[in-house]
Amino acid sequence: MEIFLIRHAQTQGNIERRYIGRTDQPLSQAGVSCFCNLAYPMAERVYSSPLLRCRQTAQILYPGEQPVVLDGLRECDFGDFEGKNHRELEPLPEYQAWIASGGESAPPNGESGKTFRARCCDGFAQAIEACFRDRINRVAFVVHGGTIMAIMERFAGGKPFYDWQAPNLGGWSARLTQEQWEKDRTLREVARIDEPI
Repeated sequence: MEIFLIRHAQTQGNIERRYIGRTDQPLSQAGVSCFCNLAYPMAERVYSSPLLRCRQTAQILYPGEQPVVLDGLRECDFGDFEGKNHRELEPLPEYQAWIASGGESAPPNGESGKTFRARCCDGFAQAIEACFRDRINRVAFVVHGGTIMAIMERFAGGKPFYDWQAPNLGGWSARLTQEQWEKDRTLREVARIDEPI
């Protein structure tokens, strides 16, 4: 099976470098304009986060497919840090503590790194198992940057979370057989998707 993990197109929050997790932002005008003449790998099934920015991106990249929406693929809930950027948060001791933890602790009223990664990986695993059951050979996941990093850290192995960052409309491709999945759940032939294919 071929797997494509694609980050959604740009939002206003991305432009302003804000923590946008649970906030249901649409794509920005700049994000929508990036779709001109794009060609992405074909997919027999498309999975998406329930948030609007991912659903909009999936509908534009795969107009013939109805995305399967999985709640587990949502971005991290940044709690009280939602909608703010580093400059606005830097003076706060709770933000400094969160940064010092490498994002592992939970922001006030938010989600811990461990909880977030486990949720994303559980959602991905459920989708992969459904694809094997339904004999799907090419599957695309249109999700968030954090979701991609969580999945790749767990299933591609070898590199830590932040090494798997992807730009908007970028991401990763990989291959996987059912035998490999049942043996060690490790993605093979991992390659970058930095530009449309």
